[in-house]
Amino acid sequence: MQVKPLNDRVLVKPLSKEQSTATGIIIPDTVEKEKPEKGEVMVTGPGKLLENGTRAPMTVKAGDKVMFKKYSPDEIKVDGKDLLIVDESDILAIIE
Repeated sequence: MQVKPLNDRVLVKPLSKEQSTATGIIIPDTVEKEKPEKGEVMVTGPGKLLENGTRAPMTVKAGDKVMFKKYSPDEIKVDGKDLLIVDESDILAIIE
């Protein structure tokens, strides 16, 4: 199944939060109860429709790694994968 976000929405794949302790024990992201705040942009919508009928260009593009507001994304499942849909205005930064 393919998902194409509408307007200024962005489809994001959450980045793994896998961590390790000082002794080398890996703590998988399934243990984490926190919502993700970072992800990789998979697909963007065409941009916000302005009052004059034109579309505002998107600031992010596919492949960008981004930080977004913790509780803003909507969680969806596509082909068994957990993905997020985020409004572009809820994206705080592009990670370089």
